[in-house]
Amino acid sequence: MGNRRIFIGDVHGHYDGLMRLLEVIAPDARDQVYFLGDLIDRGPKSAQVVSFVRRQGYVSLLGNHEQMLLEVMPHGKLSYQALQAWLFSGGQTTMQSYGKSDDLLMEHVTWMRSLPTHLDLGDIWLSHAGMHPALSVADHTAQEYCWVRDEFHSMTRPYFPDKLIITGHTITFTLPNVPPGAIAQGQGWLDIDTGAYHPRSGWLTGLDHTHQRVYQVNVQTQESRVLPLAEASVQIDPARVMARRRQPMTLEALTKPV
Repeated sequence: MGNRRIFIGDVHGHYDGLMRLLEVIAPDARDQVYFLGDLIDRGPKSAQVVSFVRRQGYVSLLGNHEQMLLEVMPHGKLSYQALQAWLFSGGQTTMQSYGKSDDLLMEHVTWMRSLPTHLDLGDIWLSHAGMHPALSVADHTAQEYCWVRDEFHSMTRPYFPDKLIITGHTITFTLPNVPPGAIAQGQGWLDIDTGAYHPRSGWLTGLDHTHQRVYQVNVQTQESRVLPLAEASVQIDPARVMARRRQPMTLEALTKPV
């Protein structure tokens, strides 16, 4: 096809699923491919995912899982608290994927330190998690770009008047009335993290925004499908997200994987 802008949701170490997804999308040298972050953790082959993205020269954002790994050794000294937080959030499988290749791990960590928190493509703005509606662009930090959730999803008007925000980070079925595998659409944004690692979903998503087409493979069932974006998307009611924010947090919600 060529000349497409293609966006890939959170891979989370599912290298084999990513290879199948790219077989379906079939990008060529004229296409621009962007990863929205969270290449690593939870899935079995994080090292292979990072090596592939680097080898192909694809652009990737910094995700919260890459940020957690970077915080393990923020100034060259090990933080045991950050290490435990990362391992608890899926870092154990990442460590296993590197085996005894400490040099490769450190090479990848150095690369992750260079990843952008956001990208402005003109009519499209990329960030892993979204934007905080109470902050200007200049006031955003990696914390907001990598971690914001309900404040972003409950926006009642677009953050940008002339840009669509495309994100990952929040598994779409955790948003109100969104079934597993569907794209979530809000006020000026699309969320394409369909939960590849999660047992309730398994769908890994690529979005060809140029042709408004959604490509998906399921890492559990090996299914694949191609859908028009309009058919694959569910519109979010900001009021439902806001109402959820006002509810007291349950133990289940506090321990839900991200």
